[in-house]
Amino acid sequence: MHSHYDDEREDQDIMPDFGEHVDNGIFEQILEMDDDDKREFSKSLVTNFFDQAEETFVKIEEVLNNEKLDNGKRLETLSSLGHFLKGSSATLGFNKIRDSCQIIQQYGHKLTVDGAAEPDEQVCLEKIQAALKTARNDKNVLADMMLNETHGFFQPDDE
Repeated sequence: MHSHYDDEREDQDIMPDFGEHVDNGIFEQILEMDDDDKREFSKSLVTNFFDQAEETFVKIEEVLNNEKLDNGKRLETLSSLGHFLKGSSATLGFNKIRDSCQIIQQYGHKLTVDGAAEPDEQVCLEKIQAALKTARNDKNVLADMMLNETHGFFQPDDE
């Protein structure tokens, strides 16, 4: 049953539908770690993740654009960066970002998403470039859903 009181508490108690972007089960576990209705702990995790994601995207871009490194070394570094961010995004239940990072990790190992060998390093770099674009877009969409000051899940502190 939905009462008027529920409407006032909606921000605290009802998880919005983030669609394919978020695994609600995992994210709800994160929210359960909050001490109060202000969601300071979970908001800091999410904010830190978005900062970390953007820093990692910049590093990936730098490696993709650094043609002084041989492709093998570039792919190895890209795989490592993809793996790093995949873990962080999986921990928060950020599925779409996790999936793009998986693609970056796989192609960094010269493997397709299905695990088949992809010997063409140029193809691997192109797939990583595309996955980076998708991941960054998904991060921006999700950050807007979560942190936008007017309609985001985490509202600014009322001071």
